[in-house]
Amino acid sequence: MVETAAPRRAAGQQSVLAALALAQFICSFAGSNMNVMINDISKDLDTTVQGVQVAITVFLLVMAALMIPGGKLTDRYGRKRCFTTGLVVYAIGALLSAAAPGLGVLILGNSILEGVGTALLIPPVYILTTLLYPDTTSRARAFGVVMALGGIGAAAGPLIGGLITTGISWRAAFVFQALIIAVIVVLARRIDDPLPPDPTRSFDTRGAVLSAAGLVLVVMGILAADNNVWLMVGLLVLGALVLWWFFRSVRAKEAAGEEPLLSLTLFRNRISNLGLITQNVQWLILMGTSFTVAAYLQVVRHYDAIQTGVIFTAATLGLLVTSLSAERLAKRRSQRTLIMTGFALSIAGVIVLVALAAAFSTAWAFVPGLLLVGLGLGVMLTPSVNVVQSSFPEEQQGEISGLSRSVSNLGSSFGTAIAGTILVSGLTKGAYAAAMLALAVIGLAGLTAATRLPRESVAALH
Repeated sequence: MVETAAPRRAAGQQSVLAALALAQFICSFAGSNMNVMINDISKDLDTTVQGVQVAITVFLLVMAALMIPGGKLTDRYGRKRCFTTGLVVYAIGALLSAAAPGLGVLILGNSILEGVGTALLIPPVYILTTLLYPDTTSRARAFGVVMALGGIGAAAGPLIGGLITTGISWRAAFVFQALIIAVIVVLARRIDDPLPPDPTRSFDTRGAVLSAAGLVLVVMGILAADNNVWLMVGLLVLGALVLWWFFRSVRAKEAAGEEPLLSLTLFRNRISNLGLITQNVQWLILMGTSFTVAAYLQVVRHYDAIQTGVIFTAATLGLLVTSLSAERLAKRRSQRTLIMTGFALSIAGVIVLVALAAAFSTAWAFVPGLLLVGLGLGVMLTPSVNVVQSSFPEEQQGEISGLSRSVSNLGSSFGTAIAGTILVSGLTKGAYAAAMLALAVIGLAGLTAATRLPRESVAALH
């Protein structure tokens, strides 16, 4: 009986990890696969490159804006229930997107419903991974698998999306997402929630509205930069005021002994704060590079979806090689060293992408830079998550998971909004270089934050 029970437990744990990793994969895939469909979608739905950019950015923004409330709901309703509900909402959005007759319905299905579904299902992925793998080594291995699938989803999104778009239709890519969700639902049946839900936990509705509204206004302000400078300034100022109102509301609730949406104590951990900055910049570089290079190749170089996707294979391979080595790398090098190395490689990759694109007209000119970006991101995605998640006890995993994913997805939104706005303001070689160099400069900020992390590992600090 004992001999058969152990393999069953191991198989069950593998199914759970597969479900969690596939969930991260499909959400990351959704954020990047539309980049190679820009021409096809804009022609089919009679819209523009900027219209598709708005749909992509709003999807990433909805995820970022609702990730903190999504993490908080896991405490009240349970990790497994939120995970399953998120999968269902996401699948509905994917199928609606596949049948979209116009940009408005596409935004409803892809940007809104898939965004809401992602905000519900992603926090449980990180909470469950942290709780189900308590020791540092097994947690590093589990996060390595989850982050590898997430990074591969983002990096391979253009290739898979390009193959499906060219072979069938861009609409079939959304059907593909719904099919993956169905597989995850089957695998998720083996998930056992390590912590029971607490229905008595309060939910800060006003805080959720204020935080979401503030983040939406800030990103929409960035998107408005190429149309109206005064509108951009107005939205950014209004967004900053709403976020100030949110933090003031949180402070007032804590002073009154009530439970706010997000405890300010989360920001008193210096190591976690630095880890959050690195997470934000990593995803900003990944999604900013993905959108900028894909849009430039299709609109300026006139590559089709599959050609664009094949070029992005270089980034996928780089990310796959390093992210799947997360456990081995974590044993040999400190998390600080890995994150710094990742930023150095990624920044070098962005610069190479600019230099070679200016010097050569061949598609191969984009391969070395994308390979370096993929290698760099794969090295640092897992240690950055581990730094943040491991800085807090079990009872705060819901809050920090929501905050961590929100910060990462906000980085994705900023990447698409900032680089995309610079690019679509003038789809030329000069605009491409300006957008990419902006990403490199922001990458230096992430590298600076990484140098401030402690030299020893988080495990050694506890």
